[in-house]
Amino acid sequence: MTAVIIVVSVMLAVAAAGAIFRIIRGPSILDRVLAADVLLAIVGGALIVDMVVYRNLDFLALVIAISLIGFIGSVTVARFVTDRR
Repeated sequence: MTAVIIVVSVMLAVAAAGAIFRIIRGPSILDRVLAADVLLAIVGGALIVDMVVYRNLDFLALVIAISLIGFIGSVTVARFVTDRR
């Protein structure tokens, strides 16, 4: 189980580094918003992995809140972009 936790942690860290790179270097605002949404999903995934490892549900409300914020933010930006064009 320890090897699985290490592999998942490394994968999440690499994905988070890629998302942060895209937030910093994104050529357009849409790339940055999408990368921020991906980063929120990665944070939610990391919290879920933490809950599985320690066998608790302490962060469940936080994961739900992060998911809702990410969804509402993505929908808002998508509606803003379609109205602009």
